[in-house]
Amino acid sequence: MWRQEWVGANGQQFHVMTAGPRSAPTMVMLHGFPEYWVAWKAVAERLSGDFHLILPDQRGFNLSSKPDGVEVYETKHLVADLDSLLDVLAPDDPIILCGHDWGASVAYAYAMRHHKRVSHLVIANGVHPVCFQRALLAGGAQTDASQYMNILRRLDSDRRLATDGFSKLMNMFESFSSAPWLDESTRQDYREAWGRPGALPAMLNWYRGSPMIVPDSGSKPKSLPITAEMHQKYRIRMPHLLLWGMDDVALLPEARADLGQFCDDLTLHEISNASHWILHEQPDRVARHIRDFLA
Repeated sequence: MWRQEWVGANGQQFHVMTAGPRSAPTMVMLHGFPEYWVAWKAVAERLSGDFHLILPDQRGFNLSSKPDGVEVYETKHLVADLDSLLDVLAPDDPIILCGHDWGASVAYAYAMRHHKRVSHLVIANGVHPVCFQRALLAGGAQTDASQYMNILRRLDSDRRLATDGFSKLMNMFESFSSAPWLDESTRQDYREAWGRPGALPAMLNWYRGSPMIVPDSGSKPKSLPITAEMHQKYRIRMPHLLLWGMDDVALLPEARADLGQFCDDLTLHEISNASHWILHEQPDRVARHIRDFLA
């Protein structure tokens, strides 16, 4: 069912997997760290009969381009990548945009800046930037849970994560979940993706290039006042579905607090027996919720 494509966009070369009838509504699915296009594969397979599915390896991941430098992984470049990809693959189509983890960050940013191109926004265990930054500055449980971000930003993190067959990186799956889906074949596929030349430093540059402030645990709480201008700048105008695995230990419910004040039309489904890796653990439920939302 899968078609492999190579697309030149925004000065980079992107590896993209597509499926489903090209005449159907277009749905774009963006993966996060430390994954690649297969993050959404199980969900996509359950939707492929009714949608034109586009699953790219984002900049720095797997088979797509891996430019050098931290600044080239800032959000504005990642949003431009997606916009340029859509100009090639779905130039005249409104899109249903889905994102998980870092893919959710790109999806949110794209939906804010290009709201006329996005008919519906679907986020799975991902966070709106203002809500997340406010939770991080509060100095509570989310601040503690996000300390790994500062570890990944360290200059030596790629060397440390590559040792012992990427065991520490693989542990990110298993420390956030029991990861029953992570069989040996899947592990090997991830090791192959992570081991491509330049991949690991590029993947980690997503963290290094992010403006998100992660205070040390125990830091004095700070508030983040929300102005009317911020409400407009970070507003989600289209119908928005948020799917949240309730066993997520990396992103806690407080990271999405007050999301509704930024959204014109928000639907939230909390899903039991699902962690941060909800796409792998509950693909049937995720696909069903997406169908119901779009219907």
